[in-house]
Amino acid sequence: MATSDATASGSAPLDTKERRKVLAGTMVGTTIEWYDFFIYAQAAGLVLAPLFLAPMAESNPGLAQVLSFATIGISFLFRPLGAIVAGHLGDKIGRKKVLVATLVLMGVATCLIGLLPTYAQIGVAAPVLLIILRILQGFSAGGEWGGAALMSVEHAPVDKRGFFGAYPQIGVPCGMILATFVVWLITTVIGPDAFLEWGWRIPFLLSFLLIIVGHLIRKSVEESPVFKQMQERRAESSAPLGSLFRNNTKEVVLAALIFLANNAAGYLVIAFVATYASTALGMERGPVLLATTLASFGWLISTLYGGWVSDRWGRVRTFQIGFVLLAVWAVPMWLMIDTANILFYFAGVFVFCLTLGLSYGPQSALYAEMFPAEIRYSGVSIGYALGAILGGAFAPMIAQLLLENTGMSWTIGAYIVGAAVISFIGVSLVKENMGVDLHAEGVGEARKAS
Repeated sequence: MATSDATASGSAPLDTKERRKVLAGTMVGTTIEWYDFFIYAQAAGLVLAPLFLAPMAESNPGLAQVLSFATIGISFLFRPLGAIVAGHLGDKIGRKKVLVATLVLMGVATCLIGLLPTYAQIGVAAPVLLIILRILQGFSAGGEWGGAALMSVEHAPVDKRGFFGAYPQIGVPCGMILATFVVWLITTVIGPDAFLEWGWRIPFLLSFLLIIVGHLIRKSVEESPVFKQMQERRAESSAPLGSLFRNNTKEVVLAALIFLANNAAGYLVIAFVATYASTALGMERGPVLLATTLASFGWLISTLYGGWVSDRWGRVRTFQIGFVLLAVWAVPMWLMIDTANILFYFAGVFVFCLTLGLSYGPQSALYAEMFPAEIRYSGVSIGYALGAILGGAFAPMIAQLLLENTGMSWTIGAYIVGAAVISFIGVSLVKENMGVDLHAEGVGEARKAS
């Protein structure tokens, strides 16, 4: 395996300052994007059902909660479309305008959710408007992860692709930590009743400040030639999809299956476990949210470790170990949560978050090494988006349905075990390409050799 410090893309090596700027840009950018996504997921579990589905919440609260969780998944269905449109417009009007537009669209949609009238004020128009804004969130998020992942991996030293690729990945736990912390802080300061009445709007409205911060950071990173190369890579997302599926259907399908388990498990932590503990078990919401926030640091730490260790163990082996650990802990976590003891709750969720990192940190590097350069952006983005639809899009809704029909939380863990088995099989079918030349020729030669 090559260990040269030259960039994987074949361009001149980046100096330390440029690399730090790239890593900071990918991490902060994805953190801001996912804060907007996750603040909605938090609200869907805590307050949206009684506010926007009021009649159903009164007559059938369980079904109302299921439908509230279903709105999380709706946005995922529009992420592939967002990736295609963003790539096309990037070729027509320029990459900078598209990047700014997606950030602003996400932020504006999030802010508008915070301003929406509730069902009690405007009736059925309230949930309709909520769904429209949620669709806009999903559309604006299209293509975001693929660009950040490739920017970090393609310009990393060959022997550090996994570690560099973990930086856009930690934007997810960072976004979750930020979202959960904000909800916890507001709930603690004003109380649960005031949070339900009006305080829930504050986290959404805070997105306005994040729009400004994100724009300044992206403007700074954009001056780097590395970021310009990443923007040029975005043009590949507008290439004919027929070319991708004609030659790389297997890789797209495997990429989707690999992401299924981690995304499903992650969204249970993001949107379901705190709701379950506070509503079904009657635990105090403030301590539960704080414990969830602190437990999420396990996801952050293990994601960085997962990326780093994949440069030594290989991507496939790291993923396999991660899926085994995830499956082993999926049921015990629920048994610990069901004690309704805050310390056991924290310990169960913390260990669960630790298991996520080995199957999340190396994802950017694994995906980049699966596709040739000419269709890499399309393959990575579409595989990721499809995996998110199969995995996390409706995971909270499925968990709620299992709970409603069985009354036993461990069945949710069994659902994650099944997902982990599918993802384990998927990653086991991928050839280990660690260290492959990320030029089209390099990946092509490695694929021919298999």
